[in-house]
Amino acid sequence: MRLYTHPACLQHDNGPGHPEAPARLAAVLRALDHDRYAALDRVEAPRASREQLLRVHAAAHVERMLAAVPPGEMRRLDEDTVLSPGSAEAALRAAGAAVAAVDAVLGDDHVRHAFCAVRPPGHHATREQAMGFCLFNNVAVAAAHALAAHGLKRVAIADFDVHHGNGTQDIFWREPRVLFASSHQMPLYPGSGSPGERGAGNILNRPLSAGDGSCLFRELWEGDLLPRIRAFRPQLLLVSAGFDAHRNDPLAGLCLGSEDYAWITAKLVELANQHAGGRLVSTLEGGYDLAALAASTAAHVGELLE
Repeated sequence: MRLYTHPACLQHDNGPGHPEAPARLAAVLRALDHDRYAALDRVEAPRASREQLLRVHAAAHVERMLAAVPPGEMRRLDEDTVLSPGSAEAALRAAGAAVAAVDAVLGDDHVRHAFCAVRPPGHHATREQAMGFCLFNNVAVAAAHALAAHGLKRVAIADFDVHHGNGTQDIFWREPRVLFASSHQMPLYPGSGSPGERGAGNILNRPLSAGDGSCLFRELWEGDLLPRIRAFRPQLLLVSAGFDAHRNDPLAGLCLGSEDYAWITAKLVELANQHAGGRLVSTLEGGYDLAALAASTAAHVGELLE
């Protein structure tokens, strides 16, 4: 199994007190620096190319995200989302990690699973707009690369972040080769994600309510989303792995534990083994309580290593 990360992802700075902080990635990397994870093949993430970014983002958006920010300055894109001097390099490496991971699982007989320990996260970034802490949509860049560079016909994205992946939905709204399946809390930021949002029939939104926990989360995936993904028969399974549905997370109100992330990961691995030749790429999204994030990521990667 591959682990993709890069030191540049620690240099994206959203300012004092911001929940999407470098300490998040540092906590994840510390959790994976343990004998249990010694088998991880640790690889430095490359930069995404403009061509790869332009498959899912408008040219004007790409140029805005890559514009130089002078040392010591910050550019606030909205109340949540910031560009700092280290942001462009971090965003290129985060998207590039997902692309490299797709290349690895599709091109190397010895690699079937990959996890991208990167920031900034991506699933709120739309075709034309950065938002919700996200600059480029990492998982969408990866999915589009699988279609364009590898000729795949069916790519599924499973998103269990507590916030709806509105950007991923926006990008693939009319793309039947990509199935987007999401569980998330509703109502909650960004305000989208109702079951009636179906795109070309390829969008599956299954909201949960504040206070919902393990039982309802597992019922939703086991009884609805996982069967729908199986019926799609994906050739590649991508995961937007947000861990902010944890009961201790400060930004939402679901009540999952790290054991639930182990459970859903095991189910997704099983599905990938059945329909995608075992090929699964996961990329880090949310998770803002450092201890919960570390434990949940460790549980997730532990199942990917099995």
